[in-house]
Amino acid sequence: MEAGALSPFASWESFYVIVGSSAAALTGLQFVVMVLGAESNAGATEKTTSAYSTPTIVHFSAVLLLSAILSAPWKRVTSAAVPIGLFGALGVVYTLLVGWHQRKQTEYAPVMEDWIWHMVLPLVAYAATLAGALFVSSDPPPWLFVIGGAALGLLLIGIHNAWDAVTFLALHRMGRRRRDE
Repeated sequence: MEAGALSPFASWESFYVIVGSSAAALTGLQFVVMVLGAESNAGATEKTTSAYSTPTIVHFSAVLLLSAILSAPWKRVTSAAVPIGLFGALGVVYTLLVGWHQRKQTEYAPVMEDWIWHMVLPLVAYAATLAGALFVSSDPPPWLFVIGGAALGLLLIGIHNAWDAVTFLALHRMGRRRRDE
């Protein structure tokens, strides 16, 4: 890149400020969901938490981290590709571990929607980030869209999964109340 030329990341700054800030705020709200879950005695164990609740926090935190990586003042695209690639690779490994936790836990029988939202979609998002890191140096514009789409995808996955947890807790609490009456 020429001296004085803007980094290809500069035009993405507002996007990552919005996405990263949203992820940070939603991380705080997820802590509220966890407290509500603990108060409702919904039967969540360490195994179900590892399979369903913790990944939501990780995805929100991942979006915040990816936003920070891409908002850093990189001089060259190749310099940013390394941390982005590491991020994507670790996300793929983490998602595979989540799948293992989902299979191992016995308190909740996951349905197809759970596999899609907790395993398949996050795996696609992290793999897309890894692919973006591998190819962003050769042709930045389209691969920055892939990485940005993956970040937005992880944010939406986290929102869906947090909503799913809140809905489950509310229905569980309502069911307990009806049984007690």
